This record gives sequence, C-alpha cells and structure tokens, in this order.
Amino acid sequence: MSHSLNEIEAMSKRAARGAGLSWGLAEEAAKGTRWLAGYGYPGPDLLADLLELNDRLPAIDFSPTSLDGLWRAPAGRMSPLIAGAAMSDCAVRMLDGQAITIAEVSQPLLIVPFASGAALRLGQPVAVEWNDVCLTTDGKQLCVQGAKEGVLTTHTSEVRCSAPAQMMAPTKPVMRANVTDACWDRLGAFAHRTYAPATEASRLLGAGAGLNDND
Repeated sequence: MSHSLNEIEAMSKRAARGAGLSWGLAEEAAKGTRWLAGYGYPGPDLLADLLELNDRLPAIDFSPTSLDGLWRAPAGRMSPLIAGAAMSDCAVRMLDGQAITIAEVSQPLLIVPFASGAALRLGQPVAVEWNDVCLTTDGKQLCVQGAKEGVLTTHTSEVRCSAPAQMMAPTKPVMRANVTDACWDRLGAFAHRTYAPATEASRLLGAGAGLNDND
C-alpha cells in the first residue's frame, strides 16, 4: 500500500519507541526510515527486522564500547541506529582523514541516513561502504554503487564511513513509498505497546452517554 513519508515516519517513531528505544533515538530511527523509503528502499522492513532482532534486549549490548579505533559492540553485533547516531556526532573526525569503521553491523543500510545528516553539517558528501557496496550522500541526494542484494544485506562484518566523497549519478527522493500490509502490521505491533491500556473510566467516556441515559 502507498503511504506518505509523513505516515511512514509517524508509524516508525511509535514502533521504535514501543520496542524500547529512547524518544531521541526513536525519532532518529523514524527520520532514517522515512529517508530510505523516499529513495525507494524498504526502510520500514529494515526497521521492523531490526526491532524484532533486538526486542527487549539492553541497548548497551548493541552500542560501541569505545569510539576509538574499530567500533565494536558487547553483543557481537552493532545496532545501526546507535552506531549511526554516534558516527554523525563524530563526523568532524572524517574531515581530518580519519575514517570511522564499525564492526559486525546489523542492517547496515540504516546507517546511511545518519551519513546524510553528517554530510549536511560537514558541507561535504559522506560515503558509507561495506563489502562491494558504496552509498554516498550530500544530505540531499544519494548515489548508490553495488548490487541490490549487497545494499540490502542483513549483516556485514565491517562498515566504513569517510568524507569527503565524490557524488556520481545521484538520485533525488520522492514523497510517497509502498509498504506492504505485513510490514505495516509488524510495525503496528510495536507501536501498540505505546498506547495506554483502556480503563473502565476511559471506556465510558469514549462510549457517548456511557451508563447515563438522559432520554
């Protein structure tokens, strides 16, 4: 089904929050999901996969133990949302010739939207590479090099982020994207956790006259 990017962002934010992410990280995850969907990539599916993979597990297990050298997570797999946010915060290092390298990343494509934000702040395109894939963004456009199956890999042993990078054959985003009903339901299941449970009082208030008959 076709959804506006605003709808995708709103659902993604509620789902990420329902999965236990902080409000700040949930907002970043939602913006990133929207960003990928705008370029024709299945951001909502990638987010749903990641939320299910790490559901109810401590975020610290999928966070970098150090921001020096090769970034590693205690669980042996890195959250692209947490690592992406940290990479964006450390982006100025890349202008000094220091690439940021992240080990054992789940759903690495979810890091790329964070590179977009970093590129806007740096005023320089940022490249995100893994295996035979390279995605470069200046924050407003995206250049993709590599096979689709490589871009959509569920896990990679290493992601390298660097700047400045060269934009070649960039594409611009669109305003709507298709999301399958199955994916929407998966996100909806997480989003449902954010809803307050109904009480007897709220049910009565939501049912018109409730038990009062004024006729």
